[in-house]
Amino acid sequence: MLSIGIKGMASKMNLYEMAVKQLENVARLIDLEPWILEILKKPKREIIVHLPVRMDNGEVKVFTGYRVHHNDARGPFKGGIRYHPNVNLNVVRALAMWMTWKTALMNLPYGGAKGGITCNPKEMSQGEIERLTRRYTYAIREFIGTYMDIPAPDVNTNPQIMAWIADTYSILSGRWEPGVVTAKPIEIGGSEGRTEATGLGVMITAREAVKKLGINQKDVTVAVQGYGNVGYYAAYFAHQWGYKVVAVSDIKGGIYNPDGLNPEKVMEHVRKTGSVVGYPGAKQITNEELLELDVTILVPAAIEGVITEKNAPNMEAKIISEGANSPATLEADKILFEKGVLTIPDILANAGGVTCSYFEWIQAITRDWWTKEEVFRRLEHKMVSTFEDVYKLHKERNVDMRTAAYMIAVPRVAKAMKIRGLWP
Repeated sequence: MLSIGIKGMASKMNLYEMAVKQLENVARLIDLEPWILEILKKPKREIIVHLPVRMDNGEVKVFTGYRVHHNDARGPFKGGIRYHPNVNLNVVRALAMWMTWKTALMNLPYGGAKGGITCNPKEMSQGEIERLTRRYTYAIREFIGTYMDIPAPDVNTNPQIMAWIADTYSILSGRWEPGVVTAKPIEIGGSEGRTEATGLGVMITAREAVKKLGINQKDVTVAVQGYGNVGYYAAYFAHQWGYKVVAVSDIKGGIYNPDGLNPEKVMEHVRKTGSVVGYPGAKQITNEELLELDVTILVPAAIEGVITEKNAPNMEAKIISEGANSPATLEADKILFEKGVLTIPDILANAGGVTCSYFEWIQAITRDWWTKEEVFRRLEHKMVSTFEDVYKLHKERNVDMRTAAYMIAVPRVAKAMKIRGLWP
């Protein structure tokens, strides 16, 4: 059996090193030309900006922002922007590389990019976040655009922040440019269904895995780590389809009820209290305990690196559908594969977001807006057909699903690079 994981790779490895190792492993399996591998191991462009912002108390604080362009052989750069204290260049480099594989796997005409600002938006006012966002947009304005680089939300960013980016960029351009970002509010050119898309895609792929494993739908149980947009909608659709959502969690802790939870009611509790913790009729558990529950489907939808060589041996889920980017370390990947756990990798499982962003981009360019039913129909087709391709290769080559996904994505990028050639 072949796996993308490498024994002995410590979870302390930074995300960029991990992303490069994943690429190198797959390069050997697909006989990737050395010159292409060397190019793909490094981003095309790295932008670091320092952003002075006047805070509400009159103090001027300087934040550091990043935008990394990994590869654009297949089309404009595409990738989210996150606001988080742990944002650094290596994190953004890795996320940009993974976006290249994600867009290629979904066969979207994009490359990969990512951005972020080192900050804690939970400690900032709405006005401070707006000023920071507009300053960041001004600083990177030459490197984004409808046909150059199209940002989107990521951790701690949302449609309102995308609206500020679109507005700032459009003012600087002298015309309204709704295609410069995706996941905007509906009122200014966003797409129906974009809010739900990532969580829906996570569950569509998990549903297809349930079918492949021959599990009775009535017996499916689900645990979701992270109850933000992705985690909530994953739980919501799981519940709608008749699966039993037994546990959910957020940064403050988790809740468990073997008889099942109603995701909508849990979200009402979150809006009132700020956390899932304390939800009536549920037992309080830790995030670590949630990951090791005996469930059919585990959805890690919080942050990277939560599944490691320490907890992977204790995990009992039959299917893991990765709502977060890189929730499992390389060594954990290997352990889970050897245990027979079907892991649906992030570049497939959470690709509903970028796929729907592509739909929004098309709508913005053509000024032709689709219904939610049309968006969901197209999203369903994309997610199911790509899952089938990855699962088929996974079985044919006896490799894990992540390796299979990379074996489809990387050659698509490589072929585009070879066709376009090196110039000058």
